[in-house]
This record gives sequence, structure tokens and C-alpha cells, in this order.
Amino acid sequence: MNSIKSVPARVLSRRGGHSLEAEREQFDKSQAISISKAINTQEAPVKEKHARRIILGTHHEKGAFTFWSYAIGLPLPSSAILSWKFCHVLHKVLRDGHPNVLQDCQRYRSNIRETGDLWGHLHDRYGQLVSIYTRLLLTKISFHVKHPEFPPGLEVSDEVLEKTAGTDVNNIFQLTVELFDYLDCELKLSESVFRQLNTSMAVSQMSAVQCRLAPLIQVIQDCSHLYHYSVKLMFKLHSCLPADTLQGHRDRFHEQFRSLKNFFKRASDMLYFKRLIQIPRLPESPPNFLRASALAEHVKPVVVIPDEAPEDEEPENLIEISTTSTTEPQITSDLFEQTFGPPNGVWDDRDAQIESLKKEVETLRAEMEKIKLEAQRYITQLKAQVNSLEGEVEEQRKQKQKALVDNEQLRDELERLQRAKQDSDRSQRLCAEAEKKANATEIRYTKLKEKHSELINTHAELLRKNADTAKQLTVTQQSQEEVARVKEQLAFQVEQVKREAEMKLEDQSVQMEQLRQELDARRDELEQAQRSLSHAKQAGVELSAQLDALHAEKEVLRRSVSEKECELLSTRGLVQEKELQLSQEADRATREIRELQGRLLEKSNQEQSLQQKLLDEQFGILQETVREAQAILNDALAKLDDPLHLRCTSSPDYLLSRAQAALESTDALEKGHAQYVASMADAAGLVGALALFAHLAGDTIVNGSATAHLAPTDHADRLTETCRECGQSSLEYLEQLKDRQRLGSAQLGHVQGALRGVLQLAQELRPKSLDIKQEELGDMVEKEMASTSEAIEDAVRRIEEMMSQARSESSGVKLEVNERILNSCTDLMKAIRLLVTTSTNLQKEIVESGRGAATTQEFYAKNSRWTEGLISASKAVGWGATQLVESADRVVLHTGKYEELIVCSHEIAASTAQLVAASKVKAEKSSRNLAKLQECSRNVNEMAANVVASTKSGQEQIEEKDTMDFSGMSLIKLKKEEMETQVKVLELEKRLEGERVRLGELRKQHYGLAGGCEDEDGEARPAPAPRRGILKKPPIAQKPGLGEP
Repeated sequence: MNSIKSVPARVLSRRGGHSLEAEREQFDKSQAISISKAINTQEAPVKEKHARRIILGTHHEKGAFTFWSYAIGLPLPSSAILSWKFCHVLHKVLRDGHPNVLQDCQRYRSNIRETGDLWGHLHDRYGQLVSIYTRLLLTKISFHVKHPEFPPGLEVSDEVLEKTAGTDVNNIFQLTVELFDYLDCELKLSESVFRQLNTSMAVSQMSAVQCRLAPLIQVIQDCSHLYHYSVKLMFKLHSCLPADTLQGHRDRFHEQFRSLKNFFKRASDMLYFKRLIQIPRLPESPPNFLRASALAEHVKPVVVIPDEAPEDEEPENLIEISTTSTTEPQITSDLFEQTFGPPNGVWDDRDAQIESLKKEVETLRAEMEKIKLEAQRYITQLKAQVNSLEGEVEEQRKQKQKALVDNEQLRDELERLQRAKQDSDRSQRLCAEAEKKANATEIRYTKLKEKHSELINTHAELLRKNADTAKQLTVTQQSQEEVARVKEQLAFQVEQVKREAEMKLEDQSVQMEQLRQELDARRDELEQAQRSLSHAKQAGVELSAQLDALHAEKEVLRRSVSEKECELLSTRGLVQEKELQLSQEADRATREIRELQGRLLEKSNQEQSLQQKLLDEQFGILQETVREAQAILNDALAKLDDPLHLRCTSSPDYLLSRAQAALESTDALEKGHAQYVASMADAAGLVGALALFAHLAGDTIVNGSATAHLAPTDHADRLTETCRECGQSSLEYLEQLKDRQRLGSAQLGHVQGALRGVLQLAQELRPKSLDIKQEELGDMVEKEMASTSEAIEDAVRRIEEMMSQARSESSGVKLEVNERILNSCTDLMKAIRLLVTTSTNLQKEIVESGRGAATTQEFYAKNSRWTEGLISASKAVGWGATQLVESADRVVLHTGKYEELIVCSHEIAASTAQLVAASKVKAEKSSRNLAKLQECSRNVNEMAANVVASTKSGQEQIEEKDTMDFSGMSLIKLKKEEMETQVKVLELEKRLEGERVRLGELRKQHYGLAGGCEDEDGEARPAPAPRRGILKKPPIAQKPGLGEP
């Protein structure tokens, strides 16, 4: 029979390695089963046992590698329920898994984001929830990666929170904003879930509803911690910053408080949550951050998870002992038989023992897992008890804060006693009140002592429960170590709580003792003051006796004074001799001083001559620089009148840059001038700034003249005069620098004003283009011409409809007037339609003849300014036709004015003239289409004149004129009527003058714009730029027939 001892080392190593592989394979298999059972397409909540196995797997391999290796293979885009359950399991793994899970999830952020984006674009009820849930998970991962002090479970002590926030206000502010964002994501998920559900008691028991509600358990746990940390940080911020600065923070917190309170209330009313989680209750109103003592009233919300009910599950699914126990012996026996052959059909006793031991190990392993689960339950219970103890400690802190407030009040009372020592009655009354408050403080101290004794009893009970728990957790050596560690942690925490309570009680007792000592000291001071008052009365009697003694001494002193006067007369003789000697010595000193002053004067004269020489040299350098600057400016001014300079051109943008540089150089010139005036021995700064200014100013004048050659006449004249004024002002400033007396008062105000004028004119001359891309100009032209044709066709159709309506609704003179006006409008529309068609043909001819090998879009992009003129003119024609039809409709319906038709006719004539001018710019003189276009333009002007004439004649025919019969009036009444008529005439003239001024300003603004602008109704109104080669609009009072054809 073969023995185990005879197995080669080669085989043993193979068997051992195969065992590890089998164990890993078994772990992967169990994790795959748990993940597939937890994340599926069934609309039911995730079972806690499957999620717990996945979490234990992360602790087993110290990470989430296995979880993600299976998770990325799930068909998440195929099912929204599958994605929802995946987010739920990932949330639980982040909260309760191994700490390394956070880093593993950070590497798969893109997968989470892609899942959320996919379902966010689909209109699916679960899909919308998945999109919101993924944003919450991404926010959670980002926050905990940025702040590793906060574990994903969000359970940290107040000391860690204070340490993380630090003392920098900016860090506290930023951390508070991040917590608010975190809490917003949590609340948004809960609101979205409740929005899709009916929150009745019966609905919460359905599996489909529980599938949506299950993730809210983790949301409740997160929200309780986030709310507590937000309150702490808000109080800390209000202690560092003013209340007005944090108004936005308070508003945001109050909104979150209302949402969180509503969430907790709705969740606590549902049966599903009542058996799974104990939801805390928030106070009725949010904390008052403006009152620092309100922090003592804040109670940390504690979420308690009750003991879990044992679930019906198959033992082989939890541990899967049968698979392991049958697989490993089979593999081992196969290897053994392959190496040594079958053992003659009989198993060795040792092999049987090994098999039995393996089975026992597996059994013990299963029991150990069960013991670990029970230990976890006990730990949860102990945590709940610790949370309750923390609540009691919070109450103790609250009482301590109240006691501190009372102590502060006592100190204030004692200070008032000190200030009012002289008033004995009031001092006694205040002392009595202080004694009453001290007695009340002692009563509070006794209450605190009783609370401390209750805390000690609770601590003893907790220690007894801890001992019982330790006895129950001694099944195996590993579980004993784990429980002992937990017990030590709990004992340490309880001992720490006890020490803190004892320290707080000792501090309060010390403070009470100090207050008693201060009160005794104040009483002693009051008694001393009373004794000092009695001593003062006795001192008054003694002072009267001393006064009598002083009178006697006064007589003695008078006698001694007379004796001293005799001695003084004898000493005066000695003083006169000393004065004579001193006068002789003073004469000698005066002669020596005069000699020294003469030498000093010579030295100062030499120094002044050298200083004057230096000043003259510096001033000479300045004068040479001034003359050179004058030559530069005179040369630039000469260019303004030089006929050879007319061919030189420049752009407004380049002029703008030169003028801006010249204006900025004046600042350096002013600084150098101020330095030279303060110290004329150094002219380096002024010389350099003056040279730079002269070159830049001359460049500005030359480029301004070149820019004026391409500008409109009005702008050209203004720009030339402004440049000339700039040169003259600069020369005057330089003349002031040449004179020593006027050098200190030289100012650059006029120069700077002239440069600003050049800047303004250059800004006005800058071309204003349409807000479209150049490659889209070609399509824009075609679209605008097509839309103009459509507008004209629509206008003709509407005029025909108005004609038929007028014939059916009116008769007599009104029908005749309306037919005449509408016929003239129809003729005008037909003429405009023919003009637009001819302009389109001419435009195509221009493009075909001018584009060469380029495309139509490239030709339009190359000639963008001409293209913009076409677009603006086409818009103007279409808009004018639309306005003419609307005005005619209102006139026919007697709701409009005849003047509107006249103005619209003028606008159409001006718009067509603009279109003709824009088309004529690029056309050849011998073009037939150009001649035809000009003929159409004259026809449009004639039709517009016909509209105006028919409108005026119809107006004169319709309107009734009152006969002016003044025969029955007396002289006085006629005089009165004459005065009233004169008043009306003056009023109308004043109003007419105001309207003319307004019209002029409107036209200035209209011509100042380039390209189309949108009116309030969204219709495009024309705004042609006043450039050379493009006709201006005719004034309102001018007839279209008199304009340029």
C-alpha cells in the first residue's frame, strides 16, 4: 500500500497550488452567483444576504476587483431595472465594503457616467431614476476621494470634522458648499422616487414599490450624517464671518432642511421602512445660526438599524460546503492515482483521516462564518447603545452650555456690583440676587451630578452586557480576538465618554468655586469701602486740626522770607560780575561763528553753481527732445494737407490701436513730467516718454488722415479736424515745456481729449457685420431673396383679399377710394416683384462673371461687405412690402391713418433704391440686366408716387371739412377765438419741433447700425450703413418720384 510519506515533493507542490487555485475558483464562483442573484431584471428589492456576501467578498480580497470584473460584463443598457439594482448594490458596497473599494470605483467612473447618460436620454421611469442615482454615486466617489478623512460610510467624530475643516475660513466655506451639493444629490434621488410612487400604506408592501424604496435606506443613513456635519460647519462659519455674507448659505440650508424633514416624515409613515430602519426625527424649525448658544440645542440625528430577521436560505448557497468538499478530494485523488496508480481498490487509513479532518475543517469554517454574523449583529446592537449614549452626552453638553450662559450672566452681575460700589443699598440688593442665582447654579450642579451617577450606572450595565457578549463570542480563537478587539474599542469609547463627563463636571465645580470666591471678594471690597468712608470722616476732623497748625506755620514762613530777601540782594552783585564775564566770552564765540559762516557760504555757492550747471544740461537735453518731437508732429500735420497723401489709406481698426497706444503713452508722459517737476536734476523719464509720445501721436495723425480718405464725408471731416486738433494741442504742450516758467503748469488734458475723440470716431467707423459665418453668406443671400419674393407674393394675395372684402362691405365713395388705393398698392407690389426678379438675375450674372474657378459661397465670403449690403436691402424691401399691406388693411378697415401709407411708400422707394445701389456696385455698365433693373427702379418710384397720390386724394375726398362761419361772433369773441387758435398753433409747432428732433435722433441711430436688427415682433428691419456707394433713405416728406431712380 502506498503511503503519503512517499509522495514526491513535485506532486505535493502541485497539490498545494491546485488547492489555492480551487479556493480562488470557489470564491469567484460564489461571488458570481451572489452578483447574478443580487443584480437581475426582476422588479424586486435586492436581498440582504446576497449583498452581504458581496460586501464580505470585498473584505476577503481587500478590494472590489472581482465585483467590477463581473459588473462590467452585465448588460446594463438592456434593462433599466438591472441598472437600478446595480446602482443600489454599488452604493452598499461603497458604504460597507473594504476601504480600497473607493479607489477601485474611482477607476470605473466612466462606466458609471456612461450608464447614467444612456438612461438619462431615454423616457423610462426607471431610466430617469438611474440617471439621478449615477450622479449621486459620482458625487459620492469624488467627495470621498477629495476628502479621505471622511469614510464612504460618513461616520466620523466631531474632532475629526474640526480637524478636517481647519481654521482657514476659505476651507470651511468650500467644505460646506461640497456637503450641500452632496446632500442635494441625496434629496433629489428621494424626491424622484416618491414622485413616482403612491405613498399609501398598502402600496409600500408591493415588491415593485419596494424595488424603488430599497436604496433609500442608504440615502437615509447618508443624509443623517450630512445634516449633522452641515449644522456644525454652519455654526463655525457664523463665528468667523458676518451674517450678511452667509445669507445664501442659510437660505440653501433652510431649503434642504424642509426637504429632508419632509423626506424623513414620509419615509417613517411607510411600513416598509418601519421594520428595516429607525428614522430620526428632526426639530420643528431649523437651527438659528445667528445665536451661538443655539449649537447647544442641536441634537445629532442617529439612525438605528434593528436586528435583522433570519432569512430562509439554503446552507449550500451561503457557504457551499458540499461543492468544496467534493471537489478538493476528487482533484487530490485524481492526481494521486495519476502518479501512483489506484491503491488496489482500498483507501489508506490516513487518507480517510485526512478526508474526515477536511470535512471537520469545512464544518468549523461554516460555524465560524455563522459566529461572525452573530458577532456582527452584537456589534450593531452595541453601536446602537453607543449612539444612545452619545445622545445623552449631547444632552449633557446642552446643559453645560446653559450653565455657561448662567455663569456669564453672573459675571455681568458682579461687574455691575463693582461699578456701583458707592450705592450700598443697590449693592446689597444685587448681592442678594447673585446669591439666589448661585443657589440655582448649585441646584443645577446637583442635577448634573445625578445625571453623572445615572451615566455611571448605564456604563456599568453596558460593561455587564459587554462581558456577556464576550462570553458568547469565545467559540474559536479567531472570533475571540475579534470580539476582544471590539470589546476593547467599546470599553475605550465608554471610558472616554466617562472621562469627558467627569472632566466636564470637574470644570463646572471649579467654575462654581471660582464664582463663590469672586462673590466673597466682592463682599470684602464692599465692607472695605464702608470702612474707608468712616475713615474719611475721621480724616476730615484731623484735617481741620492740621489747617490750624498750617496757619501758624505760615506766619513763621513769612518771617523767613524777609530774611531770604536780604540774602538775595547780596547775591545779585555776584550775578552781575558773572554776566560781564559771560558777555565777553559770547563776543569771542560770535566772531568765530562769522568766520565759519563765510566758509560755509563759499561752499554753498560752489554747490549751487554745479547744481545749476546740471539743471541747465538736463533742460538742454529736454529742449532738444522737444524740438525733435515738434518736428515729428509738424511733419504729421503736414500730411493732412499733402495732396500726395490722398492715395494712402488705413483701416479704422489700425487707427484704433495707434490712438489707444498714444493715449496710454500720455500716462507715462504725465508721470515723467511730474518726476521732472519734482526733481529737475533728472530728465531721463520725461525725455523717454516724450519721444515715445511724439512718435505715437504722429503715427495716429497720419493714420487718421489715411482712414479719413475712405470714410463718409461727415466722419472724414470730423476725423481730420480731430487729428489736426490733436496735433495743435500736442504742439502747445511742447511749447509750454520749452518755457521754464510755464513748464510746471503744462497739462495734457486737451491732448488726451483729442485722442479720445479720435478713438471714438475710429470706433464709429469700424465695420459692423452680420452675426453669421462667412461660409453661410451665400445661402443667406439666396434665402433672403427668396423670402423677399414670398413676402411680396403674400402681399399681393392679401391685397386681392382686401379688395374683395372692401367690395362686399363698402359702397359709394368709400368703395371708390378703397379700390383706388388698393389698385395702386397692387401695381406697386407687381413693380417690386419685377424689380426683385431682375435683381436676382443680375446678382447671378455678377456671381458667374466674378467668381472664376471659386464656388458661389467662396465668392460671397470674399465679398462679404457687398453680400451684407444685398441681405440688408432684401430684408428692407420685404419688410416694407409687409408694412404697406398692413397699413392698407388698417386704412380700409378705418382703424389706421392715411399718413402710414405715405410713409410706407417712401420706405419702399428708399429700400428699392438701396437694393439697386447694392446690385449696381459689382455689375458691369454694359449689362442688360442692370439697365432693366434701373428701369424697374424708376417704375417702382412711379408706383409709389401713385400710392401717395391716391392716398392723398382719397383722404381729401373722405374727410369732411367744416365750414368756417364767423359771421355771428362779436369782436370780443373773435379776439378770444383768435388767441386760443394762436395758443394751439404754438403748441402744435412745439410738438412738431420735438418730433423732428426725435426723428433726427432715430435716423442717426438707424444709420449708425450695420446689418439687420430684430424688432420686438421678431421681424427683420433694415439698417443700412451710411457708406459711400450706397444710397441713403429719402426723408419722410420727400416724394419717391423725386428721388434717384
